[in-house]
Amino acid sequence: MAAVKQIGRLKVSDGHPNQAISLQYHYPMDLYQTIIGPFAEFDFMRYALASVVFLALSAAPVGVFLVMRRMSLVGDALSHAVLPGAAIGYMFAGLSLPAMSLGGFAAGMLMALLAGLVSRFTNLKEDANFAAFYLSSLAVGVILVSKNGSNIDLLHLLFGSVLAVDLPALQLVAAVAAITVLTLAVIYRPLVLESIDPLFLKAVGGRGGLWHLLFLVLVVMNLVAGFQALGTLMSVGLMMLPAITARLWVKNLGGLMLLAVCFALLCGTAGLLFSYYVEIPSGPAIILFCGGLYLFSVIFGWESGVVLRWLRRGKHHQYQEPV
Repeated sequence: MAAVKQIGRLKVSDGHPNQAISLQYHYPMDLYQTIIGPFAEFDFMRYALASVVFLALSAAPVGVFLVMRRMSLVGDALSHAVLPGAAIGYMFAGLSLPAMSLGGFAAGMLMALLAGLVSRFTNLKEDANFAAFYLSSLAVGVILVSKNGSNIDLLHLLFGSVLAVDLPALQLVAAVAAITVLTLAVIYRPLVLESIDPLFLKAVGGRGGLWHLLFLVLVVMNLVAGFQALGTLMSVGLMMLPAITARLWVKNLGGLMLLAVCFALLCGTAGLLFSYYVEIPSGPAIILFCGGLYLFSVIFGWESGVVLRWLRRGKHHQYQEPV
């Protein structure tokens, strides 16, 4: 009788000396079970993957415009501003998705409008006002949740749970993604012009303030859609980190948006699988992969990576003629 030895994932059958050794590789099946298996077996993993796909399609392009307009920290400020509105909705209706979403959207838009008004009537810049309002909003939100809920509720609001996304939350994310993509397609040209040269747009009679306000509405909508899955502190991560990382690889706007979406999809899927197997919160796992990809791009990015810039500089000095 031939003996079968198991060496890792490799099965070796060693029978009679004249009998050929048979090798059976099981890597394809194991790879399928590792990557596809959790999504094929569990509904909550499919819901989580669908929410990540919708968020990547809508939030990543919005993040590209935030980076291009030098408003990266404004997105972070608005994500904190969503918390008190969601907390007020939680106080009146518990963990009700419509109430928390409506409260979060109202709070985010209120902070954006107040920051714009204060910057118009004072000598403070808009980013300084956003910083002041978002710190106050975060404190108010944490106090409201702490006084009227438990630590578990507070952690749910702050960090979310992609693996707990249900069908209504998925429908909300899908609706926000559809509205965002359609709106960006309609206002793409004036928004690009207002982001690159707002003075020229104003000189030719363009309504720069209108496009700026519509863009802030899209930012708040995506943050509200993302806080149910990733939490208020993590939802801005899937919006900003893929966009910042893409800037290290390509220059043109179309390539930035496409690559940012691809990076968000890759990190979202990898984070879900990692959180499933290691049993850690899915939101921080997704952002952790986004951060790891960003650090890799800082070193090896084709457009602005440290290694490529060093090699190009060395090549430039090599071909310089001696003085």
